[in-house]
Amino acid sequence: MCGAAGSGKSTHARRLAAEGYAVLSFDAEAWARGYRHHPVTAEQRGAVQDALRSRLLRLVQQGRPVVVDSSFWSRAARDEYRALLAPLGVQPVVHYLDTPRDVVLARLAERRGTGPDDVPVPPARALAYLDGFEVPTAEEGPLRVVAP
Repeated sequence: MCGAAGSGKSTHARRLAAEGYAVLSFDAEAWARGYRHHPVTAEQRGAVQDALRSRLLRLVQQGRPVVVDSSFWSRAARDEYRALLAPLGVQPVVHYLDTPRDVVLARLAERRGTGPDDVPVPPARALAYLDGFEVPTAEEGPLRVVAP
């Protein structure tokens, strides 16, 4: 799944969980490790990503449907997970949260740091994320666009 911070990824992940998907959340893993500020350091990001990749492979090998709740803001990041899953014969479907910019910014402005899905993102960083986001296309592989 991919989308900017505040696009509704965690809400969508909860819907998929209700359908039987295991949810691997970058934010939940970071929060569980005590990382309460955004952005996390490169070292922290690497530790969280390593944990998610390991769990993803284990769950997929068990035949479980999985959703990875992370921004996957770049095609390179999405391609990295495609390459990780290819040896297992899995072609992931990208769920792209196509949420309007003004909605994302309003949601982020309301965050107070009460939990993993509520970590504040400074306004300048939020704008940089939106401006740098690489929207997925069907050329990358299976794509499901999710509107808010």
